[in-house]
Amino acid sequence: MATPTPLSRLFTVVLAGVLAGLVLAVAALPGNLLLGFAAKAALGNYAALPDALRTPATPQRSYLYANDGKTLITTFYDVNRTDVALAEIALVMRQAIVAAEDRRFYDHGGVDLRGMLRAVVSNVTEGSGQGGSTLTMQYVRNVLKTDPSRTAEERAAATEPTIGRKLQEIRYANALEQRLGKDEILNRYLNIAYFGSGAYGVAAASQRYFSKAPADLTLAEAALLAGLVQSPEAYSPIDGDADAALERRGYVLDSMVETGAITADQAAEARAETLTLDPSEQANGCAATTSGRDGWGFFCDYLRRWWVAQPEFGDTVEEREQALRRGGYRVVTTLDPQIQATAQRQATGIYGYDNPRAVPVAAVEPGTGRVLAMAVNRHYSLDDNPDGQVNYPNTVNPLISGGAGVAGYQAGSTFKLFTMLAALESGRTLSTGFDAPSRLPTRYAAEGEGSCDGRWCPGNSNPEWMDGYRMMWDGFGRSVNTYFVWLAEQVGPEKVVEMAQRLGITFRAESDADFAVNDAADWGAFTLGVAATTPLDLANAYATVAAEGTYCAPLPVVSVTAPDGQRLAVGDPSCRRVLDADVARAATDAARCPVGQQSAFGQCNGGTATAVNRILDGRPVAGKTGSSDQAATESFVGYTPQVAVAGIAANPDDPTDSVGAAVQARVIDAVARIIGTAVEGQPAQAFTPPSRELVGTPRRPVERDPLPDPRRTPDNPLSDLRRWLQNRG
Repeated sequence: MATPTPLSRLFTVVLAGVLAGLVLAVAALPGNLLLGFAAKAALGNYAALPDALRTPATPQRSYLYANDGKTLITTFYDVNRTDVALAEIALVMRQAIVAAEDRRFYDHGGVDLRGMLRAVVSNVTEGSGQGGSTLTMQYVRNVLKTDPSRTAEERAAATEPTIGRKLQEIRYANALEQRLGKDEILNRYLNIAYFGSGAYGVAAASQRYFSKAPADLTLAEAALLAGLVQSPEAYSPIDGDADAALERRGYVLDSMVETGAITADQAAEARAETLTLDPSEQANGCAATTSGRDGWGFFCDYLRRWWVAQPEFGDTVEEREQALRRGGYRVVTTLDPQIQATAQRQATGIYGYDNPRAVPVAAVEPGTGRVLAMAVNRHYSLDDNPDGQVNYPNTVNPLISGGAGVAGYQAGSTFKLFTMLAALESGRTLSTGFDAPSRLPTRYAAEGEGSCDGRWCPGNSNPEWMDGYRMMWDGFGRSVNTYFVWLAEQVGPEKVVEMAQRLGITFRAESDADFAVNDAADWGAFTLGVAATTPLDLANAYATVAAEGTYCAPLPVVSVTAPDGQRLAVGDPSCRRVLDADVARAATDAARCPVGQQSAFGQCNGGTATAVNRILDGRPVAGKTGSSDQAATESFVGYTPQVAVAGIAANPDDPTDSVGAAVQARVIDAVARIIGTAVEGQPAQAFTPPSRELVGTPRRPVERDPLPDPRRTPDNPLSDLRRWLQNRG
């Protein structure tokens, strides 16, 4: 039992003087007349109540689920509570709280003058600490002290031991009783009462102490919870005094017998039960995602960053953050557990958690922008790392999506897609030909290595296989640098840069952003992927082509539902056409070449990622490899009409660390297998061929691929490695 302070005793004495005359004067009246007199004396006015009492705005926990709507990712809360309907609360729980806190709840009009006088007399004469407040009055107090729309001072005033506050509480309680039914008040009370150990409301309490829903509470469990309300921290069997909790449980059971809710035999049986707890900690925030699901934390963090950028949740970042933690939203995310599991397994299969190098991977759904998976060989954790290991094995940096100081990584020749699209959009055809030399002097000034007579002079990494007359099909398939640098010059590098931005490539590095604004026309190397990007941006850009020119902003949610059941439009895809569909189809036709498939017009004659065709067993797929200078990074993006996946091998902490050309084969394999999981069980969808207008007239017949057909090559990693190394681009 809580020990009353001298101030609270003084308060009860004074309040006794105020109320005693009133109570004694009417004590002899019949019950109904007494209730009527109390109502008039309270002078309740429902219309004058604070908004929070008329329309509860109590803070609630928000839930994040995977795309099945059932698999919990985590929750967000400042106050651990979730509203439930009265029908979702076990009857014995409802009966127990009434018996414990307000036996005359169904008889009074919000203010129990007899009970209040009894409590006052007991407090003054015995120092018992009885409250005398009805459930309705307690509800008023709880709302006012937790109302997020009130200031900290106003919330503190809701519990001050003053006569003015108590009389206000009486007026408010009476006003509520005049408008709301008893069951509604009881339901609101059970959803806001504090049960100790961080649990607000019966739903949070039943999970916290027994790991079950409030509908499944037994009599003994309900009596225990009801007993906690009087002194939650002291009685909590987890954080407080378990013996005191059991003693209080016995009191509640006896009270339930007195109210007629249960029999004496039922009370005795429940009292004999040993205290059996099954406590559960409610996950809070991204660092608390389910154990063993490391990638889920990075996805959760991306969702949180997306959330605080949405004006629908508030005018400021702070308000939006508060909405997530206090708004009681049910968020079904786009995260696909199966695709995520494959992506995490593939990423960690290339590099372990303790490797300074990383393979961030992202998967996106074309036509919606929904982010299906985000994985990397890191633990999403705030735990310290060993000395010298800045960013591994633990980090919360957004290595997959970028932001917060993470600019991304060079993705090499994957950017050739943007040059091809800009050229096709300008009226050129897939048959646009050029006799690509080993090195190409350009108009761009340059000094040192890679220059020819003061001009930038890029070269092909494998001249024997890449040099010669090329069109877009085999220029893209064989990743011919000099062909695409020449093509970018014809189109204008500024149009290539603009195309990349149109498809969602964001320049997070200050130098890249400056170049894009001030020197795009002279950014000849852009087509070779020298700007930093992220797997998420890259996957979404290629998803735009897979969706035949429809760009959709990356989206981490399927639906967002408010506590009142309203589904918010913020969860709907935000899409727009950024490319002519025929242009996108033409680019895809050429993108069939790198992965070992054939274009609709038979113009593919070699590719840098031919193993993809074998891994996906011939399912229509397109994609592109990328290698940055000195193999500092190795990348691959692949897509079908249903999914686009990008992976980049890099050292996030040291851009000068070369990951080496050999790892590209493993990145290709990983991305292909993630695609395989994403399309498993779905019918194969063919790509739509482009129109003849964008095909043009090829100037030469199809060449035979000088390499063995990958479909007939034994599944030999060393054989594959030699082929990939020869053809890498």
